[in-house]
Amino acid sequence: MKVLVIGSGGREHALVWKIRQSPRVSHVLCAPGNAGIGELADLVSIAPDDIAALARFARDEQVDLTVVGPELPLTMGIVDEFQRQDLRIFGPSRDGAQLEGSKAFTKDLLRRHEIPTGFFSTFTDADEAKRYISEVGPPIVVKADGLAAGKGVLICTEVKEAHQAVDEIMVSRLFGDAGQRVVIEEFLEGEEVSFIALTDGRTVVPLASSQDHKRAFDGDSGPNTGGMGAYSPAPAMTAELHDQVMRKIMQPVVDALRAAKIDYRGVLYAGLMMTEAGPKVLEFNSRFGDPECQPLMMRLRSDVVELMEACIDGRLDQVRVDWDPRAAACVVLAAAGYPGNYEKGKVIRGLDGLRQWTTGFVFHAGTAQRGGQVVTNGGRVLGVTALGTTVDDAVAEAYRGVAKIQWDGMHFRSDIGHRAIAHGS
Repeated sequence: MKVLVIGSGGREHALVWKIRQSPRVSHVLCAPGNAGIGELADLVSIAPDDIAALARFARDEQVDLTVVGPELPLTMGIVDEFQRQDLRIFGPSRDGAQLEGSKAFTKDLLRRHEIPTGFFSTFTDADEAKRYISEVGPPIVVKADGLAAGKGVLICTEVKEAHQAVDEIMVSRLFGDAGQRVVIEEFLEGEEVSFIALTDGRTVVPLASSQDHKRAFDGDSGPNTGGMGAYSPAPAMTAELHDQVMRKIMQPVVDALRAAKIDYRGVLYAGLMMTEAGPKVLEFNSRFGDPECQPLMMRLRSDVVELMEACIDGRLDQVRVDWDPRAAACVVLAAAGYPGNYEKGKVIRGLDGLRQWTTGFVFHAGTAQRGGQVVTNGGRVLGVTALGTTVDDAVAEAYRGVAKIQWDGMHFRSDIGHRAIAHGS
């Protein structure tokens, strides 16, 4: 079969890498892809948000399955358009993707169905938002309602700081139209864990636990990013907590969506905070996490295409997911200045020395081919991912890979996996 993957990041490279391993797949294409993906798939020069062109291409090329990586085309309704044209596609509909596309929609859904989350209020007026902040008091979290590439969440410890966050989001429009509305919510304390599952609209099948690192610098300091590294499994997600999350959060959310006449099929990704009162929802995403996808795909032994098709066909209750018992860890290498301004076009050295790496793989994110060389082309550039007996071993192996790569201004965290290691994993 012929598979088209949409996107150009590390998540999409990991998906292409895994999809190619399916014995059912003969040809993989990726739109638009990156330098690393170009070694595994045919690149197609169509933007992820050009839905009409993507559908036309999939129809003309007789693509058997399209896999959507990023959130933007999902929230724009790419699944609805493909289905209208009888094209098979993996991902939730536009209505379902509201889970990620609108934080206010998600928080309202959670509140109506008594699914654990922090208290919150939503605002379309900046002055009203500021008055609410002054009443509630810090610490408080200010979120842009719409999509902001993982950067629209501002944790504020002072009232002045929170007021400034409202101005940045709603007045200065730091995140564009995503800031037409803000969600002001409770600051939850605990350990943050990613809980990623597949669903066919009724059955929920959890994937292996994982945990990422949102902050830019060591010690979980600095601004939020799209993610500076991840590992799987996450020791914080005990068997007891796993059962609790499935019973109180994941299955109830799918049931709530169905009650709202939303047939949600695809990836259901909950960002959770493990509080003293139990797991609470921070946010939902409607696609694989990036960089969590990289260690998950490395550990996944099952045919990912079979799993995706089971979601589409409503037979997820008939599949079983097999995992490599080893741990996996991903260290993101970023451009200097990320998540703020950064330069592109820096020549990346050392990649050839990792081509025969048997316990790891370098997933490309913001890269491009220029003059026969691989150069930086984004904020997050590479995801160096490795396997190990424990998370500690996997992290050490990943950093051995990192040590072989260089470019001017390369930045990465040196403490990926510190929470798991502290758990003794």
